[in-house]
Amino acid sequence: MNSAQTAGRWTRLGAAALVGLLGLTLAMGGTLLVADGGSLYYLAAGLALITTALLLWRDDRRARLLYVVMFAVTLIWSLWEVGFAGWPLVPRLLAPAGLGLLLLVIPLDTSALTSAHRIRRVSATIALFALSVAAGFLLHRTTDADPVPAWLRRGTQTAAPGWLAKPLAVADRSDWSAFGNDQGGTRFSPLTQIAPGNVAELKVAWTVDAGPAGPGPKNGLETVPIMIGDTLYACSGYNRILAYDAETGQTRWTHDMAPGREALGKPCRGVSYYRVPGATGLCAERIFGASQVPTLVAVDARTGRPCPGFGTAGAIELNANISRYPKGQFYVSSAPQIVRGKVVVGGGIPDNQFWHGPSGVIRAYDAVTGTLAWAYDPGHPDRIGAPPAGQTYTPSSPNSWAPISADETLGLVYLPMGGATPDNYGAQRRPSDEALGDAVIALDAETGRLRWRFQTTHHDIWDYDVPAQPTLADLPTPNGIRQGLIQATKRGEVFVLDRTTGRPIFPVVEMAVPQNRVTPGERLTSTQPFSTGLPAFRGGAFREKDMWGATPIDQMLCRIQFRRSRYEGHLTPSMLDKPTIFDPGSSGGVNWGGVSLDVDHGIMVVTWMRTADRVTVVSRQEATKRDFKLNNGKTPGGDAQRPMLNTPFGAYGTPFLSPLGVPCTTPPWGFIGAVDLTTGKLIWSKPLGSARDTGPLGIPSMLPITIGTPLTGGSITTRSGLVFVGAAAENTLRALDVRTGRELWQARLPGGANATPITYISPRSGRQFVVIAAGGNKALKTTLANKIVAFALPRT
Repeated sequence: MNSAQTAGRWTRLGAAALVGLLGLTLAMGGTLLVADGGSLYYLAAGLALITTALLLWRDDRRARLLYVVMFAVTLIWSLWEVGFAGWPLVPRLLAPAGLGLLLLVIPLDTSALTSAHRIRRVSATIALFALSVAAGFLLHRTTDADPVPAWLRRGTQTAAPGWLAKPLAVADRSDWSAFGNDQGGTRFSPLTQIAPGNVAELKVAWTVDAGPAGPGPKNGLETVPIMIGDTLYACSGYNRILAYDAETGQTRWTHDMAPGREALGKPCRGVSYYRVPGATGLCAERIFGASQVPTLVAVDARTGRPCPGFGTAGAIELNANISRYPKGQFYVSSAPQIVRGKVVVGGGIPDNQFWHGPSGVIRAYDAVTGTLAWAYDPGHPDRIGAPPAGQTYTPSSPNSWAPISADETLGLVYLPMGGATPDNYGAQRRPSDEALGDAVIALDAETGRLRWRFQTTHHDIWDYDVPAQPTLADLPTPNGIRQGLIQATKRGEVFVLDRTTGRPIFPVVEMAVPQNRVTPGERLTSTQPFSTGLPAFRGGAFREKDMWGATPIDQMLCRIQFRRSRYEGHLTPSMLDKPTIFDPGSSGGVNWGGVSLDVDHGIMVVTWMRTADRVTVVSRQEATKRDFKLNNGKTPGGDAQRPMLNTPFGAYGTPFLSPLGVPCTTPPWGFIGAVDLTTGKLIWSKPLGSARDTGPLGIPSMLPITIGTPLTGGSITTRSGLVFVGAAAENTLRALDVRTGRELWQARLPGGANATPITYISPRSGRQFVVIAAGGNKALKTTLANKIVAFALPRT
């Protein structure tokens, strides 16, 4: 045997070992799947591969024949299950096709075959594959239709609406004065300098590094800057307020909100601006931000110096009258809201840590002096001020961590509420918790008293906090203009309410939801609210064949996980010791990116996800045995271990992922779409994000193919007809046509664009800028960069 023959023999034996290992894995997993009532395919494919491996080992050319037959069966099965849908076919066919090519080049003893034999074999193989495709297609036509995604439940329309007789909101500023550009969070700009015809010419104008500038865990940058006068203001997750020249990006000042204190890994998503009426000098204009201590801080807008008359040396201790808690278990991540001369703040509490944790009290402080103006404590709704000496605000009450809105004219402040922690077990909740959890509420801006509430999920055990800023709009209806509030939710439901009363403008129907087999002691509500007049931004119910993976093996493992989980569709309740699939997962649906409005045409633009969580509730004994502990205070929540201390149970939950770290559900996972708020119909929708910066095990695939990645962040709209959006698990900012969704421009960024952009006119040059934080996001595994990037048209 010469060296070439020896090499060929070892190549063949190596290939046989590889095929055998793959076959053994599929056969073992396939056996488990069949035992759980799942597909027979993986067991059959595994046995076929084992046989193929044995034939390869024996240098038997029938190995190729058997593999051809197996691949033909794979074609039939794949097309029967999913038809010609692209992404669902990838794990079913890509790896088997690659393995087939490998077997094609493996040296086998084919000396007995003549040229005529070879031609007949190739022809027969092509014919077999063609017949397999036809058979799979015909079988697919006999299967039940795929579930209709909930975002299509209102149908679609072929054209965008025309100009409204009256815009949804007044928009006449050229700056970006608040988190959502206005108190009502429309995220709409009246600017037109950058338009569909020239947006492709946008270039980077400047880039700045926003930190880190202090100790603490490395984290992303999710700040949404504001621009006032000629200065851009932002914050970082390292307790810094930052001020930049809006034209050049040059740093004007930085302020450390917590000198000497370590950052705790929480995001800072924005700061707020206030001009003191009639004042001049230091702090006549001031910027408010929240540190991770947490403290509420006021600094001079021009110099960054603390405002000496506000609180104590420019800061207010937000831990006042909050029950004692472990480090990092209470924080403020959203920008304060300014209304009627008051600074309103809520607070965040990491999910599922312990009962009797920090309070979810809402507080308002005088914007000049820092004096407590009022506190809304859900457990003591009639008490306006702080608790009596020695007492605390109600522990573990529903909290408001998301961005807040306000209506200066009505004198109302609108807060999206979360549930009373822990999130995955609620038997211990009090009547006030049940009334306000997962609600959007309106408080009187002068007194803090509750004016109205609307609950988006009753007795939430899925962690469906209301995550998005309420968006205020004056909506045209058959009965005239209504002062509306649009509330997007993690469930994907979008509720449209009268913001003066809280009553629905678009229909809301209480519908029956899954009920039985719940955690002992838990209680459920028989119905949940559904906003039937609008799309719901989640998919249809999952089936086993909807499970995905980068390869057949991890797809099979996802199918096993699915079969071993409880899943009865949206709002399936958890039960003891059996994994439950929450659909959507706790990231949404819609999250803190919320919606943006084209106020001229009555169009709502939404970014959303279709991913799931897999959560198991366990006994206290099991949680102790598995050593479930409180998190270290250096994350904003979402930990897999959920100790739920001071309750009878703990839980373990993660996003529903394959062993390679990709979602177990079929892509696309992230979307953007537009809705006509007059008809309630979807105008367009599309996957958002390519695969180039994401992939199995978090390794970027470098493939610029649209897949619709998981996302976090929001969009903005402009009067010129543009939508600017980052959000995807990709280092990219995009511009779309608001009327059609067509992509008009994209630019690469130094980090993930997991924030919301802003736009403004620089008074120095008259140029329009588009700015976004490109800091990335740990959970999405996007590049962490702590950069802020500005784009503008070239100077003429």
